Amino acid sequence: MKDLFDIKDRVIVITGGTGVLGSVISTYLANQGAKIAILGRREEKGEKVVEEIAKNGKEAIFLKTNVLDSSVLEKNRDDILKKYGRVDVLLNAAGGNMAGANITPQETFFDLNLDQFDKVVRLNLTGSVLPTQIFLKPMVEQKKGNIVNFSSMAAFRPMTRVCGYAAAKAGISNFTQFLANEVATKFGEGIRVNAIAPGFFLTEQNRDLLTNSDGSYTQRGNDVIRQTPFKRMGNPEELCGTIHYLISDASSFVTATTITVDGGFNGFAM
Repeated sequence: MKDLFDIKDRVIVITGGTGVLGSVISTYLANQGAKIAILGRREEKGEKVVEEIAKNGKEAIFLKTNVLDSSVLEKNRDDILKKYGRVDVLLNAAGGNMAGANITPQETFFDLNLDQFDKVVRLNLTGSVLPTQIFLKPMVEQKKGNIVNFSSMAAFRPMTRVCGYAAAKAGISNFTQFLANEVATKFGEGIRVNAIAPGFFLTEQNRDLLTNSDGSYTQRGNDVIRQTPFKRMGNPEELCGTIHYLISDASSFVTATTITVDGGFNGFAM
C-alpha cells in the first residue's frame, strides 16, 4: 500500500525559513527527503540552516528574499524552477510584529501607531498573499500543489495588546478559506490550501514578552500558561507533524482548513 505520508523529492518553498520555527520545520522536512528552498532576509542564518541540513546528506538551498517585493519573489521562483523544475509546496511562514502596532496596558487605542500597524498588516497578510501569487503559478501549470499559511491564536479571539498582528492573522485565516475555494473551483482539486495556527512557542519575537532573563514567565507568560491545558509552551518540533500531514497525500481531501497546534489553548474556557 502507498505510504500516504511520503514527501520524498517534493520541492518545498518556505518563507521566513530562517526564524526559530521556520528553520526547525525546514530541517525536519529535508530529513523526510524533501528538497527545501529556504527564503528569508538573513543570509548568514539561512546558509547555516542549509549547512546543517547538508550534514545529514539532505538537500536545501537558501535564497534571500523580500516577501513584499514581487520582482525579488519572481527571481526566487525562477531560480528554484531552474534548479528543481517544479514547486510542490509553499509554506508562508514569514511574519513579525512591531511595538507601535501593539497597545500596552498603560496605553489606549489612541496611542496606536498607524504607520507601524500598516507595516505589520502588510508583512503578515500581504507578505503571504504576494508569495502565493508568485508560487501558485507553477502549481497551476502542474495541476498540483499545496499551500500552507501560518495563522495564529490571535486570529480566533481579540487578544489584548497585539492589535495589528491579530488583525493580520485573522485575515490569513479568511484568506486561506477564500483561496482554497478559488483555486479548487478554477484550477481543480489538485491544489489545496490550508493553514496552521500555532499556540505559544518561544521565538526571537516573543521571548522577552513571555519570559524573564532567568527563564521564569512574565505576567504575560503566566497568562498564557493559565489558558493552556497542557501548562507549557510548545516546542518547535511539535509543529512538524501537522505540517507534514497537510502537505502529504494523507490529507488529500483536506482544504480550506486551519488546524490549531496549541496544547488546548483555543479550546479552553473558565
